[in-house]
Amino acid sequence: MAFTAQDVKALREKTGVGMMECKKALVESDGDMDKAIEYLRERGLAAAQKKASRIAAEGVVLPYYDAEAKKGVVVEVNSETDFVAKNEKFMDFVTGVAKTILATNPADVEALGATEFDGTGRTVTETLNDLVLSIGENMKIRRFQLMDGVAETYIHGGGSVGVMVGFDVADEAVVASDAFKAMGKNVAMQIAAMSPEYVSKDDISEDELAKMHSITVDSALNKPDSLPRPILASLTDEAVNGKWSEEDAKIYTSLDNKQLKNFPNFISKEAYEILAGIAVSHKAEIVENKIFTGLVQGRLSKQIKEICLLEQEFVRSDLFQGSVGGYVESVAKELGTDIKVNNFIRMMKGDGLEKREENFAEEIAKQING
Repeated sequence: MAFTAQDVKALREKTGVGMMECKKALVESDGDMDKAIEYLRERGLAAAQKKASRIAAEGVVLPYYDAEAKKGVVVEVNSETDFVAKNEKFMDFVTGVAKTILATNPADVEALGATEFDGTGRTVTETLNDLVLSIGENMKIRRFQLMDGVAETYIHGGGSVGVMVGFDVADEAVVASDAFKAMGKNVAMQIAAMSPEYVSKDDISEDELAKMHSITVDSALNKPDSLPRPILASLTDEAVNGKWSEEDAKIYTSLDNKQLKNFPNFISKEAYEILAGIAVSHKAEIVENKIFTGLVQGRLSKQIKEICLLEQEFVRSDLFQGSVGGYVESVAKELGTDIKVNNFIRMMKGDGLEKREENFAEEIAKQING
């Protein structure tokens, strides 16, 4: 059966596959449009399998929120190159994946793959395989996370980081206001920039707090020059009187007050390690010291301010000077209601994935040599 250039064009419009692949499909199917489509679908699966081993650590993270349904999802879809992430077909697919997740609530990525893609009659996996054939890169849906309730989103760097932050709002009439939306976006931007681990310190379990305390104590003991002066003086006395080499002991005792503040720069590495060992050996008595207790509590408080969103210093100091929690409270007061940040999702593209090593000279050589 003969076919025309218009048939090739029509097949391309239906499938999104390149002109040469469409022409080949029509040749293989004797011009039968349906058979050509099936041929391309089979080719899509073959192409996906062939490219599956290639590293895909680029792509996008997309936070997608349905305000009417009060449901949202953050999804990561990976590709081999950052260039593909700017492709309109790729972004349409990612958006379609997000809509499909919200509509079907799949248990995981595997279940999502078997789900019908955004009302098209084809599965997500089949649609992805078509896209792999069309664009020519390995692509994978890596992960997604759902959220219910009132939320605001932020996308950083064209999808390098995606954030969704959820709120409890006493008067939901304010949710549509510009002031609320601006506040929500600013909090989401804070999360993107500062990467908190918890909403507030109340979300840190007793076990985790105990672990943080233990790590802080051990860290302080293994860095003896950071210990309070009275404790350090006792430790260095023990080191000088028999634990250090004569050379290190002589160097230390000859230092003036200014030099003593930076004594690790003068003594040997071995001497410093011996001093840390002495500190660790006296752990039981040091942790009972009130000065040391204060030092540890101070360091813990600093850590909590760094990892807890509401305790973090608000980065938009041009809008509000104080903590993120204080900023949210100030907007709530302005809107005449109560607003509480209850959860957030932060995903970073390719986080934890092996990155592809670019060798442009090699790539060009391959192209020249065919």
